[in-house]
Amino acid sequence: MEQQNIVLNVNGIEVIYNHVILVLKGVSLQVPEGGIVAILGGNGAGKTTTLRAISNLLAGERGAVTKGSIELRGERIENLSPADLVKRGVVQVMEGRHCFAHLTIEENLMTGSYTRTSKGEIAANLEKVYNYFPRLKTRRTSQAAYTSGGEQQMCAIGRAIMTNPSMVLLDEPSMGLAPQIVEEVFNIVKDLNTKEKVTFLLAEQNTNMALKYADYGYIMESGRVVMDGAASDLASNEDVKEFYLGVGGGERKSFKDVKSYKRRKRWLA
Repeated sequence: MEQQNIVLNVNGIEVIYNHVILVLKGVSLQVPEGGIVAILGGNGAGKTTTLRAISNLLAGERGAVTKGSIELRGERIENLSPADLVKRGVVQVMEGRHCFAHLTIEENLMTGSYTRTSKGEIAANLEKVYNYFPRLKTRRTSQAAYTSGGEQQMCAIGRAIMTNPSMVLLDEPSMGLAPQIVEEVFNIVKDLNTKEKVTFLLAEQNTNMALKYADYGYIMESGRVVMDGAASDLASNEDVKEFYLGVGGGERKSFKDVKSYKRRKRWLA
């Protein structure tokens, strides 16, 4: 990736849980200003842990970065609190949405504005969220517990936008959502990136959807980055097509042939 305007630089980090469980093993990645970068991989690959390491939410899970460095615009951020990072414009949207069930949609959105002091700015941000998520405006007085999964995901992203972020860490935005809603959410993410210049780093199992909207991708497996490149290059890569998109191996004629992989993943050889 080109060195110009790198907003986030993760360099060779290792993460250990409970002082004994090594989860990330030398993960490095870069996120350019105004880009959409995807971290791809299956369950347990280390995607969520990578995002939590960046946003400093590991301590709540008894985890810690034990090696490497994480820099935001050239500043080391490993020792900053999550609140400090929010003030610097870095916000994480957690996996599973985590809306406050007993609060209304609008009250949930307002919890994202606690770092803003100007009432005019807060009102403008709320209107901006409603412009991008018109469905939230119609449901703004409904309790979050009684809204759909898609509406809760929109609420979680909208709550992050209320902080006026420069960078959003988006964890599994498609999880548990219908394909039509997933497409809608990703379209709004692309809009926010294009129109508001918000940088996105997203962790996603839906490789096909992520590569469609991202500029650059990193594929993780067992706590390591095993492949990276431009999203268009990854989408056309034979290994990625076979192991992550399920469309490789043109010689196969039926599912009976897919009893085991005909070749090992090159990066495990």
